[in-house]
Amino acid sequence: MTSFDPQRVRTDIPLMRRVINGRPITYLDSGASSLTPRTVIEAMDRYYENHHANVHRGVYQTANEATAIYEGAREAAARFLNATGGSEEIVFTKNATESFNLLARSWGAKFLSHGDVVLVSEMEHHANIVPWFQLRDSHGVDVRFIPVSDDYRLDLSNIDELMRGVKLVSVTGMSNVLGTINPIRELADMAHAHGALIAVDGAQSVAHLPTDLVDLDVDFMAFSAHKMLGPTGLGIFWTRAEIMEAMPPFLGGGGMIKDVSLDGYTPASGPTRFEAGTPPIAQTAGFSAAVTYIEGLGMDNIAAYEKELTGDALTRLALEFSGRVRVIGPADTLDRGGVISLDVDGVHPHDVAQVLDQFGVCVRPGHHCAKPLMRRFGLAATARASFGPYSLVSDTDVLLEALGHAVKMFG
Repeated sequence: MTSFDPQRVRTDIPLMRRVINGRPITYLDSGASSLTPRTVIEAMDRYYENHHANVHRGVYQTANEATAIYEGAREAAARFLNATGGSEEIVFTKNATESFNLLARSWGAKFLSHGDVVLVSEMEHHANIVPWFQLRDSHGVDVRFIPVSDDYRLDLSNIDELMRGVKLVSVTGMSNVLGTINPIRELADMAHAHGALIAVDGAQSVAHLPTDLVDLDVDFMAFSAHKMLGPTGLGIFWTRAEIMEAMPPFLGGGGMIKDVSLDGYTPASGPTRFEAGTPPIAQTAGFSAAVTYIEGLGMDNIAAYEKELTGDALTRLALEFSGRVRVIGPADTLDRGGVISLDVDGVHPHDVAQVLDQFGVCVRPGHHCAKPLMRRFGLAATARASFGPYSLVSDTDVLLEALGHAVKMFG
């Protein structure tokens, strides 16, 4: 594929052939997990059919082939992010959540001590909150929050005060609830000016926006393959090589050691020191295929298209459901991605989602692993619709049709 065509993307995804409750599937849950193109599935099948072996161990041909696949995925990740240090800066985890636990329990446990501050925001996923609370409990680290304004963006009016004593700023690139795209380069400059490092939760942003680590000038990045057309069970953690070499291992066991004796152990150098045990080899084959597929579409094209879809949906929601349906997130597409959280007046989000399911519409009801943000806006949950590169205006048509039915049913 050399150009972006959402209809073509749909034909490449087998699950798009599903019929739900007598209707073609309308998949609007890409914020939770994206759908998988056939090329990604085939890449994993080829690994199992032709190359299945453990990596970095055997010397026979299929073992060497498996290792080449695995390390090739590391190179693909570095290329996709423009990581100037190359594949030696890429660690494979099982998801973005594990990546943040790695960051907290390796770098954080070594370099943060009692009274040091980790600055996160009110809009973070629990994966970027709980590990820091755990470090607070074990090491006396202070966890501080950037507030979210009434217009659903970070309130940076008091940022100089918030930055006092901060050793790490850790924020999402794009909110999985609000769709808000945060000013990462601006935050990175602030962090570095105060002598702090910055980590980014790229689970949403990497899948929907161009990501250039040189331009962003961040120190840590975490994201998951399954949100960018890839398989589940694979996360990517990036940091600069000089930072990585100073980080102690996160897990212990096979694969992460250079030597073990009765007196102790010496960890491996580079990313393998964080990859204990048999890694997700098949998933890396799928991830490489997903990166190639997305590069063929063009991240700039994906971002522009999803912005157009989001703007259309926001306009139509405001026109058709004024006073009945509230969008929890910015009302326009300025610094906003294709995540639309809905609060239907007087209707529980789970009831909304069940009605939508009768129309074949897949949305996610719940707190979206962001309870502090929900409490900030007086909510227990929302019904979240989210776009992907295979979404169409006709998906919004069906969403609005089904939402209208829900509003009438519970009106």
